[in-house]
Amino acid sequence: MSNRLHTIDYESPIGVLEITGTEEVICSIMFDERDRKVNPIQEDTPKVLALCSNQLDEYFKGERSEFTFPYKFEGTAFQKTVWNALIGIPYAKTGSYKDIAVSIGNEKAIRAVGSANGRNRLSIVIPCHRIIGSNGTLTGYAGGLWRKEWLLNHERTFHKD
Repeated sequence: MSNRLHTIDYESPIGVLEITGTEEVICSIMFDERDRKVNPIQEDTPKVLALCSNQLDEYFKGERSEFTFPYKFEGTAFQKTVWNALIGIPYAKTGSYKDIAVSIGNEKAIRAVGSANGRNRLSIVIPCHRIIGSNGTLTGYAGGLWRKEWLLNHERTFHKD
């Protein structure tokens, strides 16, 4: 089992996503501010990275609302608890830091939930873009608020009740 990291880029409608993973799992999906991809899929690219790229493509085409490729997040036990709670926010729906804090049984941890949310390295898959302010306004997003707004509108457009 190799821990060697491989990287490919995916050109999304809202910018380049840099996908990093091992032979077995995806470790990060992060927005990059480059204009175009510089890390194409190669002959020796692990299948899991190509699978991730294909599933992101389906997501952006409105054909996929959840992801099935294997991924792994690295963080503290608290961060992992928050990220697992984020996965519970359904496609095209939103929640707040307070909702997440309540769902993990730590109602007073709103700021810590926000901090953990900001450390998510699996953009879109761990849907931190679905977190909005308790008052319904958009709150910070590492990829930029314009991307967050785009993602939420995209999901609402393709959501099937």
